Amino acid sequence: MTQMDAARAGTVTTQMRQVADDERVEPELVRAGVAAGRIAIPANARHVELGLHAHGVGAGLRTKVNVNLGISGDIANAPQEWEKVSVAEKHGADAIMDLSNSGKTRAFRRQLIEQTPLMVGTVPLYDAIGYLDKPLVELTGDDVLRVVEAHAEDGVDFMTIHAGFNRRVLDTFLETKRLANIVSRGGSLIFGLMMTTGAENPFYERFDDLLAILAAHDVTISLGDAMRGGCTHDATDASEVAELVELGKLTQRAWDAGVQVVVEGPGHMALDEVAANMKLEKRLCHDAPFYVLGPLVTDVGVGYDHITAAIGGAAAAAAGADWLCYVTPAEHLKLPDVNDVREGLIATRIAAHAGDIAKGIPGARAIDDKMSDARRRVSWDEMFDCALDPERAREVLATAPPEAEGTCTMCGKMCAARTVNRIMEGLTVDLGLDEGAPAAADAAAPTATQPAAAGQGR
Repeated sequence: MTQMDAARAGTVTTQMRQVADDERVEPELVRAGVAAGRIAIPANARHVELGLHAHGVGAGLRTKVNVNLGISGDIANAPQEWEKVSVAEKHGADAIMDLSNSGKTRAFRRQLIEQTPLMVGTVPLYDAIGYLDKPLVELTGDDVLRVVEAHAEDGVDFMTIHAGFNRRVLDTFLETKRLANIVSRGGSLIFGLMMTTGAENPFYERFDDLLAILAAHDVTISLGDAMRGGCTHDATDASEVAELVELGKLTQRAWDAGVQVVVEGPGHMALDEVAANMKLEKRLCHDAPFYVLGPLVTDVGVGYDHITAAIGGAAAAAAGADWLCYVTPAEHLKLPDVNDVREGLIATRIAAHAGDIAKGIPGARAIDDKMSDARRRVSWDEMFDCALDPERAREVLATAPPEAEGTCTMCGKMCAARTVNRIMEGLTVDLGLDEGAPAAADAAAPTATQPAAAGQGR
């Protein structure tokens, strides 16, 4: 029985209770959301046995964050990938996608599922060529199903399947054309297969057989966005919308089979288009959870694309996106290293949290209020405890120790919080006098040397 089957039967599973506890919501809210398809809990039965910490993705829940990693043909450095896994776990990722695409990747995938409590996702098509030792153009429907079944048996919680890129969508792409063509790696492989053989996309053609495999292991299908815009020029164009229409149809078919669904979304998109795209997906795909890469709101932030993606990610989450795939500073340039993973993950967590505040997720603002209270009292340790990356905050402060305790080198003794605190404690703040003495009757009146700042810093 899948999570969706159980929810529809009125059963609250262990994983639903775990999600409810983490999110501080009622279990019934989670059950009802899973039953309706508005919430997915990617939880392969095998990974549950191995210690998965289940997370819910969808309406009314905290925006989740995914980290990509994996072995590439140019850099097959498994120890470095394990360092990335540690960073993902330490710095608050909810899921890891193993995007290994070179050689025999099963050993790494199995070990990852055995060792991490985070949700694990894969793109079986990446593994097909190495797993089967066959050229791309010779892959059949039976072949791709074999790879999907292997991933499911290993314990993969969610799989990106580019099933919506069928020949109808292909015709739209060829007719309307694009500036950046197809930038989805999986999409490009399906494109090559269909164009070379003239056949239908095997994932679309054998979709019912695919669903049977996923249902047997309770694997969530992440409907891949082969036609996502790879530049702001191509965002929400005819090809992307044509595929989104197909994904909506496949979403309903998956639900009918008891398979949970996440729908993947855009990669590049101008900031003013983000909210409309989120609403379009929700409408066409029946309010299924939406999983977006960024989106990157400009194409020229190379080297800083974790920032361009965080801007778009915050806007997307605020407008209803449920899951953000991180983007690192290495995007468009190289395989990310360990530091890139940390930078990208924290930037994406900031975006997700900002979105949660905007859409009113219960309790989202509580940590910000706690941080503000600590800042008012200039309590560094409490501020670090509230920070998304406490280590980085401590490191930055330690690089420039302040002369006056309870300040930083930005304002020194002119720290606004310190000034107001001292006045309210009845102490002098005239920087020309010996501080610490009781304030004179007029000490609270602003002077030429006493800033009357309304906030911290300038």
